[in-house]
Amino acid sequence: MSEQPRNSLHGVTLAMMVQDLVDHFGWLELGRQVPIRCFTTEPSLNSSLKFLRRTPWAREKVESLYLFMRREQARAQRAPGPP
Repeated sequence: MSEQPRNSLHGVTLAMMVQDLVDHFGWLELGRQVPIRCFTTEPSLNSSLKFLRRTPWAREKVESLYLFMRREQARAQRAPGPP
């Protein structure tokens, strides 16, 4: 396997992304952020993964939200605490 130093999603599976997003936002907010039925109607990890693997535009939205979440988490860790 070749190294991908500039690919921030390298080594992150779709299942890991969805699970991290659910852990961070919850299904309700995830459905608001990415309004697709697999997140809003009887959501489950398996149904979401099936849909996202077949639907490139939805997967791109999930990847984008995941990267945004990670940037915000990193920014929060770097921010100085209250004085």
